[in-house]
Order: sequence, then C-alpha cells, then structure tokens
Amino acid sequence: MFGAVKTLLSYLAGDLGPRTTTDNHRLVTAALLTRVATVHSEMSEARRETLHVILRSKFALDDDSTRRLLEDAIAMNRNAIDLYRFTRQLNEILDDDGRSQLVQAMWEVVYADGIANDFDKNIIWRAADLLGVSSRRRVELRRKVSLDRALSQDRDVLPQLPALAGSSN
Repeated sequence: MFGAVKTLLSYLAGDLGPRTTTDNHRLVTAALLTRVATVHSEMSEARRETLHVILRSKFALDDDSTRRLLEDAIAMNRNAIDLYRFTRQLNEILDDDGRSQLVQAMWEVVYADGIANDFDKNIIWRAADLLGVSSRRRVELRRKVSLDRALSQDRDVLPQLPALAGSSN
C-alpha cells in the first residue's frame, strides 16, 4: 500500500524517481491497460484476470510482482486526467510493433468479459490514435482478438471426440 501511495505521489509530481526505464515502461503500460479496463465501471474480475495474465506474460513477472504492478497502476490511474501522459511515455519507448501489441492487449482486456461496448471502443480508438496506430490497424487487431476469442469459446463448447481406434475388421 505504501508503495502505491509513493508511486502516485511521484507520478503527480512528474518524477518517477529512481525507477528504471523498464520499471517505468511496465508501470505506464499497466496504467494504460488499467484505464482501458475501467473506462465505464469498476474492473470486472474477468478483466482483472486477463490484465494479470497479460502483464505477467509480457514482462515475465511472478504472481506477486504482477499483483504489485497492478496495484501501482491502479493507484496511478485513479488520478490520471487523460491518456496523453501514458501514451507520450510509451511512444518514447515502443516501436510500431510494440504499440500495435499494446493496442491488441487493450482489445484482449475489453473482450475478457464479453462484447466491447461504445466506451471501450472509444478509449481504444483515442489511445491508439495517440500511440500512432492507424485506424485500419486498430480495426484489424480488434477483429483478430474477437475472432480468437470466438474460436477459443467454440473449442471449449465442442464435445470432445473419442480417439479413433485402429480398424481391425
């Protein structure tokens, strides 16, 4: 808790102190994804779990480090006025592919608990625009995530076929 308050105060002061570029990248990425996850309501459990999986995988963190990163990001996000501060820092760190991957992660977060609503679509549009990801690419990424999600759900619903035994007639 104290770490989250310290992070928030540093963020508000515009100084991230002794954090490394990697720590800053992690925190700003997590804060932006948290903002997307909570644009119209509190973060659902499905979005929190998806966000945890994305951050853990992307940054090769253990569960405890991922949980602390998420807490710090939530604290930072609570007092953020706009997306610009996050996207400005990410534009300095990420290349085109990294920015596209981030937009894809945004879609994965919003689709975690169902269909993306207008608030979700709007915040991703604004963030993608600030990140320099084209509208065409943003739509491609949305379709990819939506299709992957649909295929994943279909696999979970389809009955498991028994293994075919060798024909020995």
